[in-house]
Amino acid sequence: MSDEKLDIPFTSPAVPNAFGSGTTIRFNCHKGVSCFNACCKRADVTLAPYDVLRLKKRLGMTSEEFLDKHTVPFQMDQDGVPGLKMKTTDEGVCLLLDGENGCSVYADRPTVCRYYPVALLNVREKDSSDPAEKYSLIKEEHCKGHEEAREISVADYRQEQGCVEYDDMNREWYRLILKKKSAGPAVGKPSEMSLQVFFMASYNLDTFRRFVLSDSFRNTYKLSDVFYSGVEKSDEALLDFGFRFLRQVLFAERSVEEVTGIWEKRLAERKEVWDLRTKMEVERRQKEIDDRYKGDD
Repeated sequence: MSDEKLDIPFTSPAVPNAFGSGTTIRFNCHKGVSCFNACCKRADVTLAPYDVLRLKKRLGMTSEEFLDKHTVPFQMDQDGVPGLKMKTTDEGVCLLLDGENGCSVYADRPTVCRYYPVALLNVREKDSSDPAEKYSLIKEEHCKGHEEAREISVADYRQEQGCVEYDDMNREWYRLILKKKSAGPAVGKPSEMSLQVFFMASYNLDTFRRFVLSDSFRNTYKLSDVFYSGVEKSDEALLDFGFRFLRQVLFAERSVEEVTGIWEKRLAERKEVWDLRTKMEVERRQKEIDDRYKGDD
């Protein structure tokens, strides 16, 4: 078995045995099933970055509008790494459920919804540095899809449900989270600024685009005009770059080349600030001592 795993959703009633894509499952979901839409009425949907990208486009919203209207933040680990869940009614009903017609954004539904009743597990096997994708089966009492006669391999089910494209777009993000979890104390707790950048690059692409296209960013990193043209026009290109940039933010990997001398310049600037703060603190304490002696007189 594995040492570390990350399942999407992050907590689930998954049957605890991992299997490969060649495994056959017995399941079918259609309007004729008695429980149709039941899972949407008790929704607990964790969102990955490509889910947010597709949904905000489908709904014609900016990132900020979608995040505000349709998501609820939560902490994915003890260090406060931010995650998102779909917002529901007080009764747990998905806001995008269209009565008995089903999902109103079905073609752009999130990864968790596509996979159900399969859970995607991102696993780092013992003595291996390469993460692997495994799967597990979710069985909930309300779901009658397991009683249907159809049998299908996980590989074919993923193709049928459009999971492959979503996995391809989210894969590097899953690996970031798994690396953070696996490294534990070796990485250390991310700074508040790092967590903000993580949220921005993962979920708030409109703000991240403004950040990347800013003069400050351009003056810090060696990136071509072709790159900037690409991320200005394409959310997918921007998301892909965001995952690469987060390796630098979270793990200090030099995944994005910096302008020559910028690191040394930052260190010098920080030293100047530190020296100034130290000088001011010394002067403050000296003043306290002088004032105390004056009071004694």
